[in-house]
Amino acid sequence: MSNSSQTYNLSQELRDLLIQKLGTLQKENVELQQSLREQQTQTIANIEDLFLELLEVADALEALLDYLHTNPEANPEFLQRLPRNIGAVQRKFLSILGKRQLVPIELPSTQPDFHLCRVVDREIRNDVEDQTITKIVRQGFYLGENILRPTEVITSKLE
Repeated sequence: MSNSSQTYNLSQELRDLLIQKLGTLQKENVELQQSLREQQTQTIANIEDLFLELLEVADALEALLDYLHTNPEANPEFLQRLPRNIGAVQRKFLSILGKRQLVPIELPSTQPDFHLCRVVDREIRNDVEDQTITKIVRQGFYLGENILRPTEVITSKLE
């Protein structure tokens, strides 16, 4: 075995071109690292914002639970306001989701669109057309343009 080393002769022009390209690659590398750090910082800030908003929802629910715990015999006025208060918490929660492109699916008609909904049960109903949506069991949601969860429905069937 011979230990041979190869020597490459580069013209000054080719050497300068290689040095320039290496410099450009190093500059791009630094820019990409900086961009990655900025994206990571932004992602962390977005996550913190989300958690702070979710904590507001948790605080509202905790206040309701605390009131119910300390007042087992809740007064009628509170009980009348309870659905409205819970509705406000739900709207706040849906608002948080909406800011992140998670929006409820609005069904276009009472006939099931099987791209948007899933039939989970059927009930005998002679007062409506066959396969009419009679109840929404669980709301469906889009995430951006994709269906994250289809709407779960009960449809009618004739006797």
